[in-house]
Amino acid sequence: MALAHPAPDTAAELDQGRADVTSYVQLDEAGSRRLHLMVEGLHCGGCVRKIESALQPLESVREARVNLTTRRMVLAWDGSAAQGGELTRKVEDLGFKVMPYEPARLTADDARQERELLRCMAVAGFAAANVMLLSVAVWAGHVDGMGPATRTLMHWFSALIAMPAIVYAGRPFFRSALTALKARTTNMDVPISLAVLLASGMSLVETMNQGKHAYFDSAVMLLFFLLIGRYLDRRARGKARSAAERLLSLGAQAVTVIGEGGKRLLLKPEQVEPGMRVLAAAGERIAVDGRVLSGESELDSSLITGESLPRRAAEGDRVFAGTLNMAAPLTLEVTATGEKTLLAEIVRLMEVAEQRRARFVSLADRMARVYAPVVHLLALFTFLGWWQFGGLEWQPALMIAIAVLIITCPCALGLAVPAVQVIASGRLLRKGLLLKSGTALERLAVVDSVVFDKTGTLTLGRPELVDLVIEPEALETAAALAATSRHPLARAVARAAPDVPAAEGVKEIPGCGLLLETPAGEIRLGSRRWTAVSHDVAGAEAEEGPELWLTRPGKAPQRFGFTDRARPDALQVVADLKRRGLQVELLSGDRTPTVAAVAAELDIPVWRAELAPGDKVARLEALAAQGRKVLMVGDGLNDAPALAAASVSLSPSSAVDISQTAADAVFQGDSLTPVIDLLEVARRSDRLVKQNFGLALAYNVCAIPLAVAGFVTPLIAAAAMSGSSIIVICNALRLAGRK
Repeated sequence: MALAHPAPDTAAELDQGRADVTSYVQLDEAGSRRLHLMVEGLHCGGCVRKIESALQPLESVREARVNLTTRRMVLAWDGSAAQGGELTRKVEDLGFKVMPYEPARLTADDARQERELLRCMAVAGFAAANVMLLSVAVWAGHVDGMGPATRTLMHWFSALIAMPAIVYAGRPFFRSALTALKARTTNMDVPISLAVLLASGMSLVETMNQGKHAYFDSAVMLLFFLLIGRYLDRRARGKARSAAERLLSLGAQAVTVIGEGGKRLLLKPEQVEPGMRVLAAAGERIAVDGRVLSGESELDSSLITGESLPRRAAEGDRVFAGTLNMAAPLTLEVTATGEKTLLAEIVRLMEVAEQRRARFVSLADRMARVYAPVVHLLALFTFLGWWQFGGLEWQPALMIAIAVLIITCPCALGLAVPAVQVIASGRLLRKGLLLKSGTALERLAVVDSVVFDKTGTLTLGRPELVDLVIEPEALETAAALAATSRHPLARAVARAAPDVPAAEGVKEIPGCGLLLETPAGEIRLGSRRWTAVSHDVAGAEAEEGPELWLTRPGKAPQRFGFTDRARPDALQVVADLKRRGLQVELLSGDRTPTVAAVAAELDIPVWRAELAPGDKVARLEALAAQGRKVLMVGDGLNDAPALAAASVSLSPSSAVDISQTAADAVFQGDSLTPVIDLLEVARRSDRLVKQNFGLALAYNVCAIPLAVAGFVTPLIAAAAMSGSSIIVICNALRLAGRK
């Protein structure tokens, strides 16, 4: 008996080849549906705007945000889970491929695309080198009277090398352009593909007709340089994404859950629910947000708060995912896991802030947005004018139009910014500054405010023993105990007497200090409370800053005070910034007395202390609302969202990986002088970029009328275009020679 085939399902047919995202839809605390997706085919801020402008006007959509770096799209809407499929179809109808957001899949897909771009780049580079050798022979023969047959043979050899290379190496651009055209829209790959195909197609026609003007070298070289830019862009965005993934992995390790009867189970973080009891062992990084039920320890929370000193945690205290339990086991009650932890909130703040900054388009891109369509229309009208009204056949008319396209090719305009950036980057690199963002110099040139973090930025980020009156014997005893501990204050004491050997039999009491039993009695090095120092002891009246006390049988207690010293030139740099008319502020997650002391030492009148990551972002947003252009300088994980939210950002090389990734530039060493160097080079670069734009536009104003009038051949147009690029580069080189 034959089986009956079911009637075709129209919806299923429409969804053929589309990812089913219904099972990935989540319900948030506000009752809205939320979906995290990965968007393939994003190349620029225009792609982001196209997607967001298509989704945000919809009545049911509460949030539609796309991150260019991570390619993650966050959708939130009111309604059923099935609406998620409808929203993704709208995105796919724009020419983008959408799938559920899975970091592992994203990493594999990026690796595949990078390999493809690398292969295409190698093929285009090989072809460009060989075609250029043949072109040199043709150019030389043009002067020395090369015969038409020899010239045509050279063109055929060039075609045999260039055409297969263009077909293979141009696939990333051709696929993207075809997808956009099928969706009845355009993207940046449409004009790129048109330029490559027109140049190579016209060259092939000329070769077949034994013509003089074949430009296989231009077509394949253009493709080669475009592939280099696309590959470097892909690598840079992949680095930023992998840093965010490593940050999230801090909370992705297995969690020890204490079940009924004290039974211990290892669960994945996503399997842990609020209310469960978990064990955080000594030396383990905590994977959940929670509250301490029992135990006493010290936590390294520098990644979250930026404070360099460990924080004591006891019963009732809150702890956060990403903090390191340094001393003793803790039993916690889970209050938040996964996307609801403070660690995940920092990642979200970074993505939101970075999304705002991803909307920034460089001056060259903004000009090219208007420039490119005008030039193409001009070439079209030139072709039609000469063909219909100028009395020329279509072939000569097309050659004049191609000459217009070549002579108006925005190479000089495109080099106006990159040429200066390359030279400025090299100059800054010699000064210990690594420039990471292509638009950083442009944003630095208009900075009018500088916001510093404290710990690790204005200061060195490590406690040092204050120059107090300390008995040599007391220092030796304290150093002997301290050499056995990894506590930051103990290590500072040990550094003060590096030749003193470690004592044997020292016990470390979590949250208290170090204990050594001797025949004469106990020797203690630790907190004031634990060492039981009374207020009438000499030095006990000093309350500011971190401290340790040493108590020994039969001897007076000895106080050891510590400070996080400012960078050697911090005061000079702050004063120099003020002289330049910049507003200087200090934002820190550290304690109020410590921040106040640093602000007073460095003469910074505006400062704020005990700030969470979101508080720093809020302050930067307030400054932006006032029209301020802010340079943020910070180093901790808690600074990463603020670094991304600022107009432009700078981080020291000692910063955590995620902060270096979020920053636009990274500086080496203990000096803050690179802040001044960066601003000075940026302002000089801005002047040169504007001069380059003027030169490029002046060239076009002079050359375009000649090309439209038919006085310029494609060969002369190519020489003129190259000459304009050389002039722009020479002007940019002036930056390298200036002191």
